[in-house]
Amino acid sequence: MKKTLIAATLIGLFASNQAIASDETTELRQIIEQQQKVLQDLEKRLEQTEMRVETTADVVEATASSKSATTIGGYGELHYNNISNNQTGTDKKEFDFHRFVLFVGHEFNSTTRFFSELEVEHSIAGESQNGEVELEQAYIEHDFNEMFTGKAGLFLMPVGIINETHEPTVFYGVERNPVEKDIIPATWWEGGLNLNIKAAPGVAFDTAVTSGLYLDQSSGYKIRDGRQKVSKAKGEDLAYTGRVKYTAVPGLELAATVQYQSDLTQGTADVDSASATLLTAHAIYSIENFTVKALYAQWNIDGKEAETLGRDKQNGFYIEPAYRINEQFGVFARYNEWDNNAGDSADTKKKQTSVGVNYWLHENVVFKADYEKIGGAADSDGFNLGVGYQF
Repeated sequence: MKKTLIAATLIGLFASNQAIASDETTELRQIIEQQQKVLQDLEKRLEQTEMRVETTADVVEATASSKSATTIGGYGELHYNNISNNQTGTDKKEFDFHRFVLFVGHEFNSTTRFFSELEVEHSIAGESQNGEVELEQAYIEHDFNEMFTGKAGLFLMPVGIINETHEPTVFYGVERNPVEKDIIPATWWEGGLNLNIKAAPGVAFDTAVTSGLYLDQSSGYKIRDGRQKVSKAKGEDLAYTGRVKYTAVPGLELAATVQYQSDLTQGTADVDSASATLLTAHAIYSIENFTVKALYAQWNIDGKEAETLGRDKQNGFYIEPAYRINEQFGVFARYNEWDNNAGDSADTKKKQTSVGVNYWLHENVVFKADYEKIGGAADSDGFNLGVGYQF
């Protein structure tokens, strides 16, 4: 009887365990099925997300390709000059919209691009008008690799401080400094080829073969008058230019340029040819809000006509300390000394001292005021007011 009870009990326990196991199996199956559904939902969501990402990428790519790679920009400046000439007793009081410039650029791809600059000087151009319409830049630029970049076309010469970068918001003073204007002579552009070489971090070289200046006795061998502006420019004699620039130290820029032209007269001189060498060097150093700039430039011209006129040597220098008080205000002082007749025995130096202030209404909009005093061969003084912009 006891055995029968034990057996019955064991059978009951086994049956109960089987029932429990069956219930647990059923629950486990249900859990697995639920997890499978969750995984299926996650897979669907992932597929939908991937499709959205691909669609977005396609839209972005299509939008980017549909957008024009052409860009426009420009700058301009209005000046008021109030200068008294103490030698002649005459006054210059005039308004002049000195420059109106438009940039047009186009990027063909990541390595090849086009850039141009069209300028109207003194507001109105035409017969008996003061102004001119000039094409100052129009060139193709191509990156051969990370080290070599080339230009072909009409471009600004790699010389001085302001020749390549001269928007009114980036320099002090209403007028551009006379040393770079009359000696270098900025703004100066030629047609030809240029190769920029990034030799090392902060060390770059420029080499250029271009059209050259055209000067003879009728023009008085005054350098600024020799710019042909690539307008049916005489090309009997080319110019060869080299520049080295060092910017490896933060806040410091050092650069030097040499240009050689074997005959400034382009083969038209009656007496003899006039080879010419330009040497320039400049330094810019900035520490916090203080900046100092210094530049020296000199032309050496070989030729009897230039020597007779006293213009076989022409040189100049300037130094300009400036302090940026805050984002809106900056003050400066500049001393310039230059001579387009340095080969003559007479003291023909011009000396100019300028002090002034820049007020940036916006980083790309500036108001300027300065006082200037010119001594030496030219005796005058007065003040200048200006407003400039770039975009």
